[in-house]
Amino acid sequence: MATFEYRGRSADGSAATGRLEGLNKADIAAQLADQGIIPVKVELVEKAEDAGATKESFGSKALFQRVSIDELIMLSRQLSSLTRAGVPITNGMRGLANTVSNHLLTSTLTQIADDLERGNSLSTTMAKHPKLFSSLYVSLIHIGENTGRLDDSFRQMAVYLELERQTTRNIKQATRYPMFVFIAIGLAVAIINVFVIPAFKSVFESFGGDMPWQTRALIALSDFTVQWWYIIVFVLVSSVIMFKRWKKTPAGRLKWDQIKLKFPLVGGIFYRAVLGRFARTFSIVLKAGIPIEQGLTIVSRAMGNEYIGEKVSGMRRGIERGEGFTSTAYRTEMFSPLVMQMLAVGEETGRVDEMLEEVANFYEEEVEYDLKNLSSVIEPVLIVAIGIMVLILALGVFLPLWELSTTINK
Repeated sequence: MATFEYRGRSADGSAATGRLEGLNKADIAAQLADQGIIPVKVELVEKAEDAGATKESFGSKALFQRVSIDELIMLSRQLSSLTRAGVPITNGMRGLANTVSNHLLTSTLTQIADDLERGNSLSTTMAKHPKLFSSLYVSLIHIGENTGRLDDSFRQMAVYLELERQTTRNIKQATRYPMFVFIAIGLAVAIINVFVIPAFKSVFESFGGDMPWQTRALIALSDFTVQWWYIIVFVLVSSVIMFKRWKKTPAGRLKWDQIKLKFPLVGGIFYRAVLGRFARTFSIVLKAGIPIEQGLTIVSRAMGNEYIGEKVSGMRRGIERGEGFTSTAYRTEMFSPLVMQMLAVGEETGRVDEMLEEVANFYEEEVEYDLKNLSSVIEPVLIVAIGIMVLILALGVFLPLWELSTTINK
């Protein structure tokens, strides 16, 4: 609830002034009408100390918070229902701001409601919060405002975000097991180097004699790890920090996004997932009535992969030169011949948006199938990696014991 200051006339013609709390100016006007007062002027009032305290409170609470995709989906669903029911968007924003538990989302919705009361459009106010609302989100809302189908725009975004969430969850779930195994192998190697090999070293040296080269190599590696562990830790931490900084640079981000698509086993899955996102996003953009050049600009920013985004921007430049959609898509070498054939049919029939939706379904089904079979593909690789580690330990640790046992038996 906000505080408003009003000036008006009573039924007897006398001046009436004061303050009331309400959702917006229309709410205040309704309250005054119930009291028999004709409003002349209604202004939003916010005390300086209250504003400062509110901003400080939101700032301190929202500084380390972020809006998850689940919260954004729920927000889109709720706004779609409210606008379909005819609830004014400002009232809906303030009502949701009072119910959500995320302080960052509460602050954002409150600011949007304040901007709407000042006469700004919804898409304009949402564009002021790019960390929460993407360019795709803002563009669809802009189309919904102009066509009077705002509820459909919110619903489309909710469906799109749900598909994005499902794809992300599937990828994380499929890669969680191999990542855990590789981390466990790394920890096992570190523990063996730091604790196990030094214990065996004293036993081997007490026996005397020459040790096999495999054992000497393991002992040398263990001695280096124990003696220079702080340098190893420093190099690892520095490498991680430098890698993260490099990824934040435009050239580094572009190169890393290209490298990710070439990872063994999972690179193809990432690639098809990004292409599915492109087809799904572009289909939604075209169905919303956004011009194809502007739509490609929006889609290039929504890819989540700079390398593919650059190729999409290349398609936009080709279309601006007067080339056809299919020919520009073919030049990027992103799509398979089957998909290119589907896009060509869509361009000839004027139903590119429908064909793009079919392409998105095709890629999403492939990604889902590959993710289900990822574990069965990675398991042999993990078994080989573990087998190599066990072989190295067997040769380095147990070979001297076997030789010693043979010498004693002789």
